[in-house]
Amino acid sequence: MSSHFQGKSFLKEIDFTKIELETLIDLAAHFKYLKQQHIPHQYLQGKNIALLFEKTSTRTRSSFTVAANDLGAHAEFLGQHDIQLGKKESLIDTAKVFGRMYDGIEYRGFSQKTVEDLATYSGVPVWNGLTDAWHPTQMLADFLTIKEKLGSLDGVTLAYMGDGRNNVAHSLLVTGAILGVNIHIVAPKSLQPNRDVQDIAQQKAAESGATLMITDDITAGVAGADVLYTDVWASMGEESTFAERIKCLLPYQINQALVSATGNPNVIVLHDLPAFHDLNTTVAQQIYEKYGLTEMEITDEIFNAPFAYQFDQAENRLHTIKAVMAATLGHMFLPIGY
Repeated sequence: MSSHFQGKSFLKEIDFTKIELETLIDLAAHFKYLKQQHIPHQYLQGKNIALLFEKTSTRTRSSFTVAANDLGAHAEFLGQHDIQLGKKESLIDTAKVFGRMYDGIEYRGFSQKTVEDLATYSGVPVWNGLTDAWHPTQMLADFLTIKEKLGSLDGVTLAYMGDGRNNVAHSLLVTGAILGVNIHIVAPKSLQPNRDVQDIAQQKAAESGATLMITDDITAGVAGADVLYTDVWASMGEESTFAERIKCLLPYQINQALVSATGNPNVIVLHDLPAFHDLNTTVAQQIYEKYGLTEMEITDEIFNAPFAYQFDQAENRLHTIKAVMAATLGHMFLPIGY
């Protein structure tokens, strides 16, 4: 009997049901336990995996590489100078070649269509390590972290602060809606999620019972939140818009006043990293010289607070990516309640 997930790709959250996403999150928790106990779990012995990166990466690349090694697979990294997607060779031709050489493919880049086409033409499982549209492996890590810290996802309210129309905000809105987690996207009117993403999320929320709120009213948006979540104010390639971004997003910074405004003494804080919370990066130094800001989307005080769990979240990228790869390639028996 083959696994329910065997041979499937992981391209965007909407392709999966609530119970399927929960199964992947629980499998990740299991793999985390196995790793902590030094128990081998080599479900992908003898497999070869291509890691295609058109965008740079710290956590995603490390997670896929270590996860592949832990599962007994060999991961081959191909950066933007190694692959020709559409330059000298068409994406379709490249996908067909990779499908004959590799057992699975990870793609991190710009276009969602690219990752979808890779899956269509390679014939092997393809995993989305991030596109401009969606960030599904990040979501599994986020909701695993929330489940670990709060004990359950039931009735949880997450308030996302800042740029509400990037891939992380879109993914949180839709994934929360599927899982039955209440999602508040608290963002200026000019930076709120695309209408089509809102429509998908509303449809899923109607099925799960999640409450969605999209607002520029910070007080209403954070009231009663169990989780505060933020991301960088300008995504890769958008740095030219920093000046206007800073002006419009400064009120949405996660600082002590915002944490207090939730009215929840047990609120936790998440950030998918990298974070601009101090001046220890050249980019932060440049921003400080230009705009006089020492902190951006999150203050150093909150970033280092005991209720901020961004490093657990970062570690959980490894365990959740491992779960996706093992479930789709490892012939695991994963009973799904139909």
